Amino acid sequence: MFWAKEQSDDDLLRRVVADDEEAFALLYRRWQGPVYRFARHMSGSAVVAEDVTQEVFIVLIGQSNRFDPALGTFCGYLLGIARNQVRRRFETDRVLVPLPETEGFDQDTRNAKGGNGHHPAMMIAPIDFSRTDTITSVRKAVLSLPERYREAVVLCDLQEMTYEEAAAIVGCAVGTVRSRLHRGRTLLAAKLRNLRTPQPKSVARESEKL
Repeated sequence: MFWAKEQSDDDLLRRVVADDEEAFALLYRRWQGPVYRFARHMSGSAVVAEDVTQEVFIVLIGQSNRFDPALGTFCGYLLGIARNQVRRRFETDRVLVPLPETEGFDQDTRNAKGGNGHHPAMMIAPIDFSRTDTITSVRKAVLSLPERYREAVVLCDLQEMTYEEAAAIVGCAVGTVRSRLHRGRTLLAAKLRNLRTPQPKSVARESEKL
């Protein structure tokens, strides 16, 4: 019924706790997209993203009474489950991209603890993910980021979550999310710089000969 579609997540979740299959179906249709996109960006695999999405909602059935709205949004709760599922797949599935850590950039916690939480490089703008000519390149660049920076970019720039929501999902301080997002954007900008400043034809021709 139409009125059921207008119910809040909390209302639907209460019905799920009472074994209401219709309410579960409504929640699934409402949130499977964001969960799938998060898992796809983090894993780089459509198959893995589909598996993780299914696993998230299976977990939800078994833990539907554990969501606490005082700790964050329902979407954040689902993405937190998705994050755990993706990380498990990182440990067991060779299809996934490895998660290297970048040496020399382990300033997350120190930056988060010092000062007023601001950093000059926080002014770096998000990458324009709407440009169709860069979507494929951006996806590859995001996937190549170390896990902690990738999470920050996916949550804040792709999922459009607030720093507070992202921090709740990752389980860290808001300042740490800001620092990781800054570093992730910096790395992405470096990887995508050639898209913004195309090489002259003469240089491109020489590069093709190599």
